[in-house]
Amino acid sequence: MSPVFLGLLLLVLAGAMNGSFTLPMKFTRKWAWENTWLAWTIFALCIFPPLLTLSTVPQLGQVYAQVGATAILIPAACGAGWGVSQVFFGLAVDAVGIALAFSVILGTAAAVGSLIPLIDQHREKIFTSGGLLVLLGVALVLAGVAVCAVAGRKREAALGQGPAGKPSVVKGLIFCLISGLGSALVNFGLAYGGPVISAARTAGAAPLWAPNAVWLPLMCAGGVPNLIYCIYLARKNRTGSNFGIPRTAPYWALAAVMAFFWFGSTVLYGVATVELGDLGTVLGWPLFMSLIVITASVWGVVTGEWKNTGRQPLTVMFAGVGVLVIAIFVLSAAGRIL
Repeated sequence: MSPVFLGLLLLVLAGAMNGSFTLPMKFTRKWAWENTWLAWTIFALCIFPPLLTLSTVPQLGQVYAQVGATAILIPAACGAGWGVSQVFFGLAVDAVGIALAFSVILGTAAAVGSLIPLIDQHREKIFTSGGLLVLLGVALVLAGVAVCAVAGRKREAALGQGPAGKPSVVKGLIFCLISGLGSALVNFGLAYGGPVISAARTAGAAPLWAPNAVWLPLMCAGGVPNLIYCIYLARKNRTGSNFGIPRTAPYWALAAVMAFFWFGSTVLYGVATVELGDLGTVLGWPLFMSLIVITASVWGVVTGEWKNTGRQPLTVMFAGVGVLVIAIFVLSAAGRIL
């Protein structure tokens, strides 16, 4: 099996896991959003990253000492920026609705997260046949996400939902762009974490697990804004007492499952970028975003989110997913050429 094909398989698994990680939230009905998200943050950003990194990267302290503070601060700063972007994600959903916010944010993250590393680190390949295919693939991702956004707004209209009485759409779109740019920082942290990954390999970490040395500072730094925001919401909405509601102890297990799927998908994405080669973060990121949207769309249909919306919204949604599938084939072809 070629490394590129293995990388694509890992991306499919990572996208499926990431697109599915919020499903357990449907069963934590006695908790508010901030309760579930706080529990998820504790597992996904505070517990799992240290456990995995310490078990897969030997001599971790020496690795960080070797690369110096600056190399550690880059992924940590990216993680903190991503954590702040999650606050704007909540504000964006409140302003423009889930469908439009989700689509604009992931579209922005896919484009920026892929193109910046391509331009900055692989400028000489932009106008090659493979580079042009990457640009076409990213454009198709944006188009597919836009069509899914249209389908989502049609769904909200059919169900009588939407951001009526919320902040202005313009302000909501600004929140979406900020969140999308922040979401792309996860990929920047990995793309610019080369010195840390190289030091981890030198210390004896397997090449596939070496990116874990980057995930640790990135995830832990990202956990700080998430924790602060959830605690703020719990105090504002007086939902902290929800943790004491009878028969909600299993909710912690559901939050752990959410964290396993989300963090596991992130780790698999890092492994996939290794298999995809030097342009792993350029090719892998838009593929990852596309697969997340496709998986989330499928789950939306399976769980009845599109029930009673009529044929048109669902048809438009499937058209958007079709464009994303084409984008995956285009980016896969680019990977084989590059």
